[in-house]
Amino acid sequence: MTTACSSTSQNGGFWVEDPEFYKKLFLLAMPMVLQNLITFGVIFSDNLMVGRLGESAISGLYMGTLVQTVLQILLFGVESTVLILSTQYWGKRDCNRIKDVISIGMRLSLAGTAVIALTALLFPSQIIGLLTPDAGAIVEGGEYLRAVSVSYLLFCASQLLIVAMRSVEIVRIGLINSITAFCVNVFLNYVLIFGKFGLPALGVAGAAYATDISRAVELAVVLFFVLKIDKNLKLRLRDFLRWDSNIFHDLVKYGTPLLLGQIVWAINNIGQGAIIGQLKAAAISAASIAGMFDRLLWMGTWGVAAATGIMVGKAIGAGDYELVKRYARTMQAIFFGIGIMSALIVFFGRGIFLSFYELEPETLNTAMQFMAVLSVIMIGRCYQAPSLFGLVKAGGDTAFVFKNDTFWVFCWVLPAAWTALKCDAPPWLVFALLLSDQIFKCFVAYVKISRYDWMKNLTRTSTGV
Repeated sequence: MTTACSSTSQNGGFWVEDPEFYKKLFLLAMPMVLQNLITFGVIFSDNLMVGRLGESAISGLYMGTLVQTVLQILLFGVESTVLILSTQYWGKRDCNRIKDVISIGMRLSLAGTAVIALTALLFPSQIIGLLTPDAGAIVEGGEYLRAVSVSYLLFCASQLLIVAMRSVEIVRIGLINSITAFCVNVFLNYVLIFGKFGLPALGVAGAAYATDISRAVELAVVLFFVLKIDKNLKLRLRDFLRWDSNIFHDLVKYGTPLLLGQIVWAINNIGQGAIIGQLKAAAISAASIAGMFDRLLWMGTWGVAAATGIMVGKAIGAGDYELVKRYARTMQAIFFGIGIMSALIVFFGRGIFLSFYELEPETLNTAMQFMAVLSVIMIGRCYQAPSLFGLVKAGGDTAFVFKNDTFWVFCWVLPAAWTALKCDAPPWLVFALLLSDQIFKCFVAYVKISRYDWMKNLTRTSTGV
């Protein structure tokens, strides 16, 4: 499964015809899909249990988790750069360069995360207050944010290590890690939120403390696997002290557009949160719940996209560009098919999903409207986002997605939604405008991928160190 270059390149044709391609895609994607679904289960358990405490609690949790979302978005910029470079070096079987990339990437990630964690720890209520004027949400969200901020560094380290393993086609550790986190977090949520086994009921703060403990367990599991079990990369603690100025230069050069793109996306998320925060409490709760269902379905698509990125990066590192072109044609069709299926699931499954919540009639009606909007948006999201991530980004064109996102966020999404808000448009229309770029980007993605100018080999010759 981890041989340097697949023999599928020997098969001609417009599409990938070799069954081994689909087998390998499945074996890489499925653990990541399951990992994402389990991770969603952790977030959903927070959302569902806190939802029993009332709408102020669930609104506060929604606003508090926006900071975690922003952190994940920013970390994804560094992680994507590490994954792209490491996967291409894996295509060349250059493990020394991969270790250099991981070492430098870890330091950059931890430094940035420390700044965010410290800010969230010292100014939690002020941060939530920037997102919503709702006093109840500010109190609950601030309490959650202060308590959960200590988990950010733990999360950063474990995610970077999981990315390191993915780059050498080891994906099961992410699944193992997520199963562990799910069991720990759900149990502790039940105990700490509601005060079981003689412990005090901590409410929203209990969800934060459960997250803190589960993140510590996650990191312990990943470190044990990476340092004691993995045989592909064979990382040791001393490898995290490696430094190569050329690799640092490459991380900065290729990672800057990715990081800027993630900053744009973070601004987009903060802006969207602020716009949603101006709506009534029912709409804020509905947005939180609809966002959970959106995240649930996106997890599967992202797993397939991540697997595609690993295979594309490896093939480019090995110099097999014709194979990459067939990958691109085949995967676009797969992504579009996933989008159609996801849309049908959202539209016809929304009532079942919402039945898990105890909602006021107004909140329920708004959530139904929001999820109807999502059923349309999912078609575009499931095509363009994984195509741009799994093909264009993984192929080495790290600047294009940044430029594309910047245009849509600042020239359309935020201005259009803010205008609709000020014109007292119905909440569902504001929600639709916040996500409308997912449809428009489909046309951009198709044209870009069809040009094949995104296939770039970013690797250097090994130093042999």
